[in-house]
Amino acid sequence: MRGGRIVAIEPGLPGPARRVIDARGRVVAPGFIDIKTHSDLTLPLYPCAESKVHQGVTTEVVGSCGFTAAPILPGRLELAQQYLAALAPGLPLRETTFADYMDSFPTTSVNTVLQVGHNTLRLMVMGLEDRPPTVYELAVMQHLLQDALEAGALGLSTGLFTPPGAFAEPDEIAALARVLRHQGGDYSTHIRDEADGSFKALREAIFVAEDAGVHVQVVHLKLAGADNWGGGGRLLAEIQAARERGVSIDCDQYPYTTAMTPLRAVLPAWAHEGGIERMLQRLADPKVRADIRAEIGARGLRSWGRVPTWDAVRISHSPASPENVGRTIADVAARRESDPVETLCDLLIADGGATRVLVAAMNEADVSTFVAAPWVLVGSDGRAVAPGGPLALERPHPSSYGTFPRVLGHYVRTLGLLTLPQAVYKMTGGAAQALGLIDRGLLRAGYAADITVFDPATVSDRATYDDPHRYPAGISHVVVNGVVVIDGGRHTGAMPGRVLRRGSAGVA
Repeated sequence: MRGGRIVAIEPGLPGPARRVIDARGRVVAPGFIDIKTHSDLTLPLYPCAESKVHQGVTTEVVGSCGFTAAPILPGRLELAQQYLAALAPGLPLRETTFADYMDSFPTTSVNTVLQVGHNTLRLMVMGLEDRPPTVYELAVMQHLLQDALEAGALGLSTGLFTPPGAFAEPDEIAALARVLRHQGGDYSTHIRDEADGSFKALREAIFVAEDAGVHVQVVHLKLAGADNWGGGGRLLAEIQAARERGVSIDCDQYPYTTAMTPLRAVLPAWAHEGGIERMLQRLADPKVRADIRAEIGARGLRSWGRVPTWDAVRISHSPASPENVGRTIADVAARRESDPVETLCDLLIADGGATRVLVAAMNEADVSTFVAAPWVLVGSDGRAVAPGGPLALERPHPSSYGTFPRVLGHYVRTLGLLTLPQAVYKMTGGAAQALGLIDRGLLRAGYAADITVFDPATVSDRATYDDPHRYPAGISHVVVNGVVVIDGGRHTGAMPGRVLRRGSAGVA
């Protein structure tokens, strides 16, 4: 390696070297690409990206699910702060254009690929109004999207499972996707429903891709809700059929049965209309609580379907009640001698809507089905964090620490669901191809020197739901742009990561 690039791959190289890494008995792989993360909301707080580089990640795609910290228009800062409170506690926000946001993104230990979020665009233009945009409002969103794309954003992300994205009709998304087509941007989507309506929601994503002629990434593919378990094969078949008829579509998943989400996301969409303050006012009304209880009883949790009990919903972040972090809604309700719906409404009010939870809504058979498909990519849905620091009291999803070693250890070595080369390609070359990264994802002369060295016999995840702040085992060295970041299992403190802009060198 020289100058941040791979200059040769040979059995033996003549001449001196400033550093030689002995990797005998280990796998030397391209650096892992985490294709679906929310690390843009934590990297300013954790620029060393400890939880990611320790698991071999050298590049992260951020700005997922429609949530981004830019653009923030004049006069809209407080609205953005309220909306992102559950996702970005401690993150300083400011009024900014997307171009300024990218220019000032902090130096970190990982490369970052930024997207612009539809939820944020709609929030800036329309607030949390449940209606179609006017012609003018749609034009403003298109203009903001174009500005972000011209600044180098990869594309648009949507989170159609939660307001304000849930208030958007498919034709609104299609209109924004046509801007992507003209600018050469990509589209990634947390589809509208990952439970009872998952097949309909998937077809909407495919329609947008076909109608606008853009590449679509369906993020964290899953089938949530006990009524839907076992349908993973059929969901994959729909995507495969679209791929075979020429639709440019990819998908990713994380290898866990539990998802992380703001607690307010389990509420019916109508409860969000008008903004966070209006939502909190509604939640204090006994009649509204009764309506929420009835709807959850009939349909399950919005976007998550029916869960067996409220023990499936575990608190991971509660500013007003840190003593409840790690406890389930059922447990907190029992301690308060209260009803679970009453309890979750009380928690949201006390936290100003900022409560975040883990929802155990998937089953292992479907997760294994997705892992075993060689073309389903790997994305953690996690954030770059560390055991200490400003978010130390949170209990994050273990995916932030363990996604990639879990695939390599549990699903490859222990279960044998796919070969080691197949797994590595899902994490590297396959992801690079989906993203249009033309000089990353492979070990090849002239490519960026992003490299992960691991022991295939010992690589494994160690983070758990009860003890998530644990680095994995078996990953000895990680190199980012030719600089050693993990050396013998220890972080060197180096921060050689770059913001990778669409349209610049290395990104198609």
